[in-house]
Amino acid sequence: MNFIVQGYPAFAYTGGRDFDPSRPAIVFLHGAAFDHSVWQWQSRYLAHHGFAVLAVDLPAHGRSPGPIRTTIGGFADWVAALLDAATLERAVVAGHSMGSLIALESAIRFSHRVEKLVLVGTSVPMPVGEPFLAAAADDDPAAFDMEVAWGHARGAALATSPVPGTVLLGASRALNGRARKGVLHADLAACHAYSAAPEALAALPMPTLVLAGTQDQMTPWRAGEAVAKQIPGARFEKLAAGHSMMGEAPRATLEALRRFLL
Repeated sequence: MNFIVQGYPAFAYTGGRDFDPSRPAIVFLHGAAFDHSVWQWQSRYLAHHGFAVLAVDLPAHGRSPGPIRTTIGGFADWVAALLDAATLERAVVAGHSMGSLIALESAIRFSHRVEKLVLVGTSVPMPVGEPFLAAAADDDPAAFDMEVAWGHARGAALATSPVPGTVLLGASRALNGRARKGVLHADLAACHAYSAAPEALAALPMPTLVLAGTQDQMTPWRAGEAVAKQIPGARFEKLAAGHSMMGEAPRATLEALRRFLL
């Protein structure tokens, strides 16, 4: 479905169910140069088990038009405007990679509106290597190849896909290859520039879950553990997967979410 957010349409996948703002709500945020579909397995299940689901396409991603955002704070302001458009006072906010930083900054800026926080494949800071940034700045196909290779566990190309009929690396490459010109670089630069003060993390009041992949090549699990240690009462779990754990380990990711949410 579509909302009007900050003057532009914003697409959100509702998990195959009509969106009902009276139900407990969860907003899913994707990573750099991706879209809502990275959360398809988890969002669909939760939509059919009591939640009002909004797996969004961030501005200039997927089916959502509008100007490219260049800061994590700009994305966080957009999330708050999305909640307004969806008539949601509060919601669980779950984000992966860049989306985890957006979720975190949303919780810092608008803590009264974030009921629970889920950070998947996160690191604060989240540095991005200069060759990756340079390739993305040129819209070089090599940048998308880097994202796919580093975004999965080593040897993922040789592994059996947990989703029958799906080739994980091929699907990821096809998806981020459809990104608008300039989006990948803007997303990576926003991640690279982002920082959060330790006192801001220490002041977060909501229940928080941090999920990390033991084979994550982008945000090593120890980086996620370090974030969890800074948030009071945060739950930290490791999954046997790489950075793209929602696709690499869809059932384990869903079970971790269920334990936290239900």
